[in-house]
Amino acid sequence: MSDNINLGQAGENFAAEYLINKGYKILKRNWVSGKLEIDIIAENKDFVVFAEVKTRSDNFQLHPADAVTKTKQRSVILAADNFLKRNNIDKECRFDVITVIKKPDSFEIDHIENAFYPTLR
Repeated sequence: MSDNINLGQAGENFAAEYLINKGYKILKRNWVSGKLEIDIIAENKDFVVFAEVKTRSDNFQLHPADAVTKTKQRSVILAADNFLKRNNIDKECRFDVITVIKKPDSFEIDHIENAFYPTLR
């Protein structure tokens, strides 16, 4: 397995633990609908949260949040719509981006709530 895949999985694991510690319940991880994928689907008392996790080592050139392009946002929005319909969920949803930067001895996390909206065209 490549170092990038291992780093990505470690970042997603760290992000999931972060959400759990903040009181979220993890509903699904790496949920797939056709060719679309959502990294983490979580829930708190108010929202179903669809989180895109971007992980980088500390020598990155592009900030991880900048890697969530409009195309990626559309993909997550479509997958989220499929998830909500398949599971008959009628609860407000939110789209978050969680960036994880691997430092030599730790991870730095930034949880961006409402990072994008489902009205994107």
